[in-house]
Amino acid sequence: MAYIKRIVDSEIELMLKVTGALLVKGPKWCGKTTSARQFAKSEINFQDENTRQTGMRIAENKISLLLDGENPRLLDEWQEIPGLWNAVKTDVDNKHKKGLYILTGSATPNDELNKGRHSGLGRFSLIEMKPMTLFESGDSNGSISLKDIVDGVASVDGKTSYIDYERLAYLTCRSGFPSAVTEEDEQIALHIVKSYVTILCEEDISRIDNTTRNPQLARNILKSYARNVATINSDQSIYDDVRYNYGDVTNQTLMGYMNILKRLYVIDEVPAWNPNIRSKTSIRTSAKKGFIDPAIACSVLEVSPKELALDPKTFGFLFENLVNRDLSVYSGKSGGFLRHYRDRTGLECDHVIHFSNGKYGLVQAKLGNLYIDQGIEKLRELKKLIVTKNKEKKIVREPDFFMVITGGNIAYTTKDGIHVVPIGCLKD
Repeated sequence: MAYIKRIVDSEIELMLKVTGALLVKGPKWCGKTTSARQFAKSEINFQDENTRQTGMRIAENKISLLLDGENPRLLDEWQEIPGLWNAVKTDVDNKHKKGLYILTGSATPNDELNKGRHSGLGRFSLIEMKPMTLFESGDSNGSISLKDIVDGVASVDGKTSYIDYERLAYLTCRSGFPSAVTEEDEQIALHIVKSYVTILCEEDISRIDNTTRNPQLARNILKSYARNVATINSDQSIYDDVRYNYGDVTNQTLMGYMNILKRLYVIDEVPAWNPNIRSKTSIRTSAKKGFIDPAIACSVLEVSPKELALDPKTFGFLFENLVNRDLSVYSGKSGGFLRHYRDRTGLECDHVIHFSNGKYGLVQAKLGNLYIDQGIEKLRELKKLIVTKNKEKKIVREPDFFMVITGGNIAYTTKDGIHVVPIGCLKD
C-alpha cells in the first residue's frame, strides 16, 4: 500500500538536519514508525518481544551494539531498553553529526528508566505525532489553509465542505488511526479503534511498568472521562463517577490509572490561557479534558455513528475534541500550540492558538449552524474585553485572527473579519 504523506514529515526531515537524534512520540497505531521509516536507513524494533529480550541482554553487556547500522537508524519503542537514551546521546556527542538516530515511543518512560537519563538538550529534537487529521485522511478537501488565515491572506468565502452531518459522525467514530483510515469496509474501520481500546485496557495499561491493573476499572475510567470530554470538570468528579458505577476504589488508585493513560498518550488535555484580561480570581485555570482522538470516547461509550448523530449534545463535545486533534496538528507545523479560555462569568473560547512568531488567534468550535452565531458573539465579546482592558493598561496584544470552525458546509467571513470555516475545508 502506498504511503500516505503526513504533515509532520516535513518537520522530521528538517529536525534530522538540526540535531543528532530525533524523538517522535505519540500513541500506538498513529503512524510514528511508518513515517520514521521514510527517512531511516536501518532500524531495530523493540516492540517485538524477542527483539526486546535480546536487546535487553545486549544492553547489559555492550549497548553500543544496538546502535550499529546505517544512519539515520530507527530505534522503535526505544524506552523498552534501559540506558539506550544515554547511549544515543553519547554516540551523538562522539560523532558530532546530524541525523544519526530516530527514536519512536508510544509511552513516556517510567521514573526508574528516567533515573540518570540525560536531558538530551542540544542532541535531541522532539516531535509529537497524533492520529491523522481529516486533511491527511483525504476527508477534508483542504480548500482553506490555517496558515493563510494566520497570515491574513486566506480566501474563505464560498468554499464548500463535502462532509455532511452523518458523514462527520462516522469520521468522529472511525478515528484517525492509519489502519482505520485505509480500511475500505466501514464496519471493520469502526472496530479498529475498539481493538485499540481493548489492547490498551487488557495489556498496555499493565505492561508499561509491569504493574498488574484491572482492565474493567480502566474501561470505567475511560468511560467516565469520555463523558467529560471538552469540559473543565475536576478529576474528582470523574473519580466519584467511577466509584458510583464501579465500586469502592481510592483516589490514589484512580489517579495512578489516569497518569498511566497520560503516559500512553491516550489523554490529551488542553491547558488554560491566562491573559489577565479579568481578575485572576475569575479565570478558570483547569485544563480542558480530551482524548488524543475522539473515536476513543465513541468506543468506550459504545456509541455508533448513527447514535452519535441522533445525540447532538454529545456529538458537540466530541466534535470539539476532533477540532482539537486537527488544529493541534495544523498549527503545530508552524510552531503553534493550543490553549483554552474560560472564566466564571461564562465567557469562553474553545481554542486559543499561539504561534512561535508571536501571532495568536481565537477559535470557537460549533458543530451545527444553529450555534455559529453564538460562537461569533463570544469572539466579539472577547475582542471587546481585550480592547477595553488594553485602554487601561497594555495587557495582551489583540488577536491576529478570529475563527469559528463548524461541522457545516459553507465558509464565509463576517463584516468584522471573523472566519466561519467548515472542518471539511481546513488544512495546515
